[in-house]
Parts: sequence; C-alpha cells; structure tokens
Amino acid sequence: QVQLVESGGGLVQAGGSLRLSCAASGRTFSTYYMGWFRQAPGKEREFVAGIAGGSYTSHYSDSVKGRFTISRDNSKKMVYLQMNSLKPEDTAVYYCAAGTYSSSYYSPQMYHHWGQGSQVTVSS
Repeated sequence: QVQLVESGGGLVQAGGSLRLSCAASGRTFSTYYMGWFRQAPGKEREFVAGIAGGSYTSHYSDSVKGRFTISRDNSKKMVYLQMNSLKPEDTAVYYCAAGTYSSSYYSPQMYHHWGQGSQVTVSS
C-alpha cells in the first residue's frame, strides 16, 4: 500500500510560481510511476505530468510543457511539481497519484493510489 500526502498549494498571481510536494509511504515507492493530475470545477480530472520510478523518464501535458517540471527523490519518497509562469487556467485541485506504468500513463484509471489533493489558485 502507498499513502500520498500533497502540500504546497496556495494562491499566487499570474506569472508566479509554486512548488507542490507529495510525500509517500510504503516500501515499494521507487517501483511506482508517479503522476500529477488536476481537476477544475465542472471539469474532468486531467493528466499534468508523470515520472517513472527507475529511469526518471518524464511526461507532460501540452498545456504545461515548458512551464512545469516534475521530479522525484526515491530516497526520500517524495515527488515534486515545480510550476512556473502560472496562468489563471492552471487553477484547480492538484492530485498526486501512484500506479504501475503503462502506455496509458495519462489516464486516471492507471493509478491505484491517490492523495487528498491540494488547491492551487492563480489570480489574474
């Protein structure tokens, strides 16, 4: 079992930066593919970024590519999402998730474990 706890959300002006952190428990953290998703009111949960456990290969949605950076520290069982050049449309609840890697890494169905979510609000 893996338990995930996000932190680091908040209110920021457009153009600003935030760093989300996700703390994981469990002995097999390094074997999981870790993803960040977000969900805005009235919208479906969408993939933001993901990172593999061993190769550290990362993936990004087109909407955040070049602005967000995902990273992980397996020794600390932590995953991070550095968000720069934030836009009002980035406003959402951000979720950390863990799953077994497949080519469907962008689909919420691939992930077995989810955090409680962290609110990010970007004002214009």
